[in-house]
Amino acid sequence: MAKRKRLTPAKTEFLTQTEGLETKSSPFSPAPIAQVAAEASATSALSELTQMISEARAEGRLIQSIALDDIDTSYLVRDRIAVDADEFNTLVASLRDRGQQTAIEVVDLGEGKAPRYGLISGWRRLSAFTEIAKDTPDFAKIQALIRTPEASSDAYIAMVEENEIRVGLSFYERARIVVKALEQGVYPDQKTALQSLYANIPRAKRSKIKSFMTVVDALDGALSYPTDIGERLGLELARLCTDGHTNEIKSALHAAAPKSSQEEQGVLRQAVAPVKQVTKKSPIERGVKFDSKSGKIVISGADKALYSALTEWLSRR
Repeated sequence: MAKRKRLTPAKTEFLTQTEGLETKSSPFSPAPIAQVAAEASATSALSELTQMISEARAEGRLIQSIALDDIDTSYLVRDRIAVDADEFNTLVASLRDRGQQTAIEVVDLGEGKAPRYGLISGWRRLSAFTEIAKDTPDFAKIQALIRTPEASSDAYIAMVEENEIRVGLSFYERARIVVKALEQGVYPDQKTALQSLYANIPRAKRSKIKSFMTVVDALDGALSYPTDIGERLGLELARLCTDGHTNEIKSALHAAAPKSSQEEQGVLRQAVAPVKQVTKKSPIERGVKFDSKSGKIVISGADKALYSALTEWLSRR
């Protein structure tokens, strides 16, 4: 029986010596094919990650940090006219304590534009950041989602929907954004604008917004405190403006020069009061008949004003 030979470990110098020898795989280093596979896998993963980031950015799902100075707040006509001071101060305090919890929405206006981004929604948060950044440089940038609306109408809808959900607007503000969107040619007609911007609200409420549009068209710029106009007063003003009394209201506002919301609404109620009284009365049917036998003229439906006018006219004959 052949005697077994004892195997001894190879000398390390033989394992590391490569000069003049054909290079072969070593049990102490990765095989070339495994290394190539690992590198290919890493490259594929990096490519996939890059694609995912690009898609997220294109679809508006990637939150980015943007400098406040690089955001144009006038990109859209804002629906909110004024901000309550107490609400704004509360928002500022919350952002200081807890930081930004919800990103604003912007649209990329393209390279070379200054500012580079246009604000879609988040005007109150951006305003609060601007206020805080005056003494806190850490707030010089804000978290934002970059949206790519297919049309201007999509951007307006995004702004309106956020304010409808977060903070309710006055009827005047709702109506004003419809008027401004129409002025800029975003929508072809009033009906389309109302149904697009306020598709998710009841039809009756949409009808009231339409009535307030009459007030906006007639009195925007003449009113100092339009957001304080209540539903009932606004609807009465709309009827008054429709009947051609716009100049009378403007004259009354100019003469009174109200210094507060209460004073302005007092002027508006005085302007509306005579119209309300007339509309409550039954319409007066006037008529004139001449009785040839008695030689009398019979006037029906006469009131005090007509009586005075006739008396004055007869006195001059």
